[in-house]
Amino acid sequence: MAIVLTVAMVLFAKGLMLYALIIQTFVIAMVVIWALTDFCPSIWMFRKIFGSCEKK
Repeated sequence: MAIVLTVAMVLFAKGLMLYALIIQTFVIAMVVIWALTDFCPSIWMFRKIFGSCEKK
């Protein structure tokens, strides 16, 4: 999340307000979904891409 917010901050500093706003809205939506449902979309996505770690 910190990396995505840093990208939004850089876009904001460069004057690309629309893209920065879209990225910030995406992060806010993900945090609200996580708070309301205890489901984190980014963790779900990483598990789909990289798989989950085996428990020993």
